[in-house]
Amino acid sequence: MDLQTDIGQFPGVGPARKKALEKLGLRTAEDLLRCFPRDYEDRTKLCSIAQAPEGENVCILAMVAETPRLSRIRKGLEITKVKVVDEVNAMTVTFFNQSYVKDALRPGESYIFYGKVEGFGRARQMNNPVFEREGSARFTGRIMPVYSLTHGISNNLLAGLTQRALEVCLEQVAETLPSGLRQEHTLAALPFSYQHIHFPGSFEELELAKRRLIFEELFYLSCGLAFLNKRRGKEVGPAFPSRPANEFLSLLPFSPTGAQRRAMDEIAFDTMVGRPMNRLLQGDVGSGKTVVAAYGAWLAWGSGFQSALMAPTEILANQHFTTLSSLLSPAGIRVALLTGSMKAAEKRRVYAALEAHEIDLVVGTHALLSEGVAFARLGLVVTDEQHRFGVAQRAALAAKAELHPHVLVMSATPIPRTLALIIYGDLDVSVLDELPPGRTPVETYLVGSDKRERMYNFVRKLVAEGRQAYIVCPMVEEGENVTAELKAVTAYAQQLQSDVFPDLRVAFVHGKMKAKEKEAVMAAFAAGETDVLVSTTVIEVGVDVPNTALMIIENAERFGLSQLHQLRGRVGRGKHQSYCVLLSDNRTPETRDRLKVMTKTTDGFVISEEDLKARGPGDFFGKRQHGLPQLRVADLAGDMRVLKEAQTAAETLLQNDPTLTKPENRRILDQVKRLFAENPDIFN
Repeated sequence: MDLQTDIGQFPGVGPARKKALEKLGLRTAEDLLRCFPRDYEDRTKLCSIAQAPEGENVCILAMVAETPRLSRIRKGLEITKVKVVDEVNAMTVTFFNQSYVKDALRPGESYIFYGKVEGFGRARQMNNPVFEREGSARFTGRIMPVYSLTHGISNNLLAGLTQRALEVCLEQVAETLPSGLRQEHTLAALPFSYQHIHFPGSFEELELAKRRLIFEELFYLSCGLAFLNKRRGKEVGPAFPSRPANEFLSLLPFSPTGAQRRAMDEIAFDTMVGRPMNRLLQGDVGSGKTVVAAYGAWLAWGSGFQSALMAPTEILANQHFTTLSSLLSPAGIRVALLTGSMKAAEKRRVYAALEAHEIDLVVGTHALLSEGVAFARLGLVVTDEQHRFGVAQRAALAAKAELHPHVLVMSATPIPRTLALIIYGDLDVSVLDELPPGRTPVETYLVGSDKRERMYNFVRKLVAEGRQAYIVCPMVEEGENVTAELKAVTAYAQQLQSDVFPDLRVAFVHGKMKAKEKEAVMAAFAAGETDVLVSTTVIEVGVDVPNTALMIIENAERFGLSQLHQLRGRVGRGKHQSYCVLLSDNRTPETRDRLKVMTKTTDGFVISEEDLKARGPGDFFGKRQHGLPQLRVADLAGDMRVLKEAQTAAETLLQNDPTLTKPENRRILDQVKRLFAENPDIFN
């Protein structure tokens, strides 16, 4: 057996099991070594029956005192009971639907039982424990790995296969990091790390193994991202010669914030040097990203280039079109709109004008990607709300230009800077961390459903003053179906209309509605024809309705803080004081503390740091995109310190060997290629 031995050759793996293991990405012995546990159980604690703490997993050494009794209660339910004893006490052990136990446990022999002990005194019992004969224990009396599983694969089976792979193949594992690097960062050897990440002799050894593997993964990631950035440096992009910023500032009805000026300077520098800009512009809702994008379009126009701004919804595209037209038209910049719902003749007119360079800036939705769209001289692509557009769509729009155009990505999800540098490995980052003067912070309250009546009265009061309100229904729990979510929204809206607000205008919107229906509901709300809009999170990336002064979020504990912050950003956009009410009956201290963060700060970056601590990076990015690799062991939230260390080590290494072709670094290059297998062209 060697590292490349097919998993089907392991004892106990037939065709069905092999297929199930392949679902977990396990095809070879090496895959088993690299399939790290998601958790661990401490099975080192050995207790007597009398001393076992109630409801806590422990190991108990006891002798089987009688022949196990098997009873068939009803179809589909078999119970096996057996009495076991240690030196002082007895205990009943019960197994459900495990009839093999009747022959596996032999009277007079001692076994280690691992599970939870319930009851007191003579009534102590244990249900469905793991058990092994004393003296031949493999999975008790040790720290036990817990793996991610699939149907047909038990944890014991996977642990057994991994143990076998370690026994046979560990000596063949070659060290991948140079010894100097390992010494400098105090990293364990790779064979030691594989052994102890799966079957640690102690929690100290587990930490050593994890630290080595986390460092290594983040180190390879940092090297790969450096290759990405280097490749970008070779591309030729349009050059926008420098122009006096005052000419642009004179178009604005207000003075930009310091953060906006800083971002504008970064864009001016990026677009001047003749290589494509790839910049992420992130800032809270209302921090003025559109003005910065307008500056980019103004620079492109001044250099004879066209710009395109792509928004995720028609309403948002319309909104951007209105803002940018009023801002840029006075300078002579021709702005047009292109959306899917426009009539065919209108679309053809826009297509022709774009190709004839009679349009300087086109604002649109995915319609900009359609085949008929051709530009005379595209120099800048702006996409709004990055996590709604994958890298592929960005690339599809960029492909419509002769030279690789400059790309500006706007996101209202504030992402901790270190995380942004990793997640958006191919982008530079500009941060708008100031709000324009005169914005009144949204007042946020956390209440239980016992205050519902008072809350409804508050809705009435605000509507009487001429304001509007959003009510967001919770997302479905994982495993619940989406239909349940939609039913909840429609039923709740109907109940509010008939029982609570019969005199108000209540409407609802959800993600499964046809785009046109959705747009119509949102447009009516924006026009002030609806008082209360009941919605799923579909409004998270949405329309600017300055008249809305109240956001109510039901079951707030089901949302991540970043998402709550996004939703809250839908209000507080006008001159009136606005409010956000988080409704939650969850009483667990962790949940209360997490939600209270929202009542204490409106700073999206503070909130995103808290969210990262609580939930990890998954909350920022629902779906994987960018072709960046899936990490096996590192956690970008918890491993920030190691990440910085790994980035520094990668920088130092690449300064001395930019292509990683020196003999001592060949293994590192192989590992980086392996990590970026889905994105191999970064090495060309």
